Amino acid sequence: MELKQVDDMNVKAFFKFYENQYLNNPFKRNSMSGLLKGLLSGKSELCKSAYLEPLMVMNDDRIIMICILAYAYRMPELLQIGFFEAEKFDMEAFDLIIHRAETLTKEKGADKISGSLNIHVNYGLGFLASNYEERQSFGMPHNPPFYHDFFEKSGFKAIEMISYKKDMHSLEHLLNSGLQIRIREKYTVRPADFRNLKAEAHIYTQINNEAFKEHLFYYPRKAEEDLELFKDFRFLLKPENLLFVEKNGTPVGFMLWYPDFHQLMKPSETLGLSTVIKNKFFSDKIDTFKIVEMGVIPNEKGRGAILALFDHCFQCVKGRYDNFESGWILENNTLSKSFGIKWADSRHKRYKAYIKDVH
Repeated sequence: MELKQVDDMNVKAFFKFYENQYLNNPFKRNSMSGLLKGLLSGKSELCKSAYLEPLMVMNDDRIIMICILAYAYRMPELLQIGFFEAEKFDMEAFDLIIHRAETLTKEKGADKISGSLNIHVNYGLGFLASNYEERQSFGMPHNPPFYHDFFEKSGFKAIEMISYKKDMHSLEHLLNSGLQIRIREKYTVRPADFRNLKAEAHIYTQINNEAFKEHLFYYPRKAEEDLELFKDFRFLLKPENLLFVEKNGTPVGFMLWYPDFHQLMKPSETLGLSTVIKNKFFSDKIDTFKIVEMGVIPNEKGRGAILALFDHCFQCVKGRYDNFESGWILENNTLSKSFGIKWADSRHKRYKAYIKDVH
């Protein structure tokens, strides 16, 4: 068994192994390979802000495990094991990755290793920890249960996360009329103007960096990175999917929501042109929408900006979708969980991220 760094000679094999973990699986959909390809080719904006070391474990000239070790310069305390995939449980193979990760952690002067963070939380965090025989929704991970064994047996601490689900037919009114009037007098919500995508991405970045500066695993973004992110999905997203809430004409928060595009994809497909075409002509086949991310600047938290975003989103989706599903929420995030408890029918899926101190 051998640990190998990925180079020009074997990068195609690395990428093929990744895709094979998703394609032709009835519960999985491959929507992240575009980002992975950009990282491996060095063309992604993220490559400018991180040291990336793609690795694969070989057994008898066959790949059995892969990952990217990533050290983001704006999060110097943490080394990441990202884009981790394995075809079966093999602790000997995983130990090779852990040994290299611990060595690199010391070389970079970091003191922690994370599992399941894909460069930045905006691109993915967590392994699925329940509902393994349900289809993977867009923007969320799907993996076999044994992935958790690798990290738990290696001394990593689990960070619990949850998502919520709601039957939209049971929700007639989001806010009572009096509260709705007060909120609308105080805040204005508008859709993004994708004709000025560069400016809108800049606003999104600014709010993100203010709203999430204390959030676990978050580090400041650059507008160029978020601009790349939106460009990658510009043919799928509509202006209504990125909402900005303003107070006295100044943006103070945002909400990113979208239909579950995975419902348009077959297990044999990768996110791409086919998905865009299906979304244009068969978007009515999607019965679930997702609120993926919300952020409000610290001075406006608890003052109604989030309610304004929920109210506007509800008007956008009313009568169009049967179900709502949230993105992952940290188990200890009391404020975000309170929204889930209040408006959702129940908890839905569980997820776990991992972190380990390296002394």
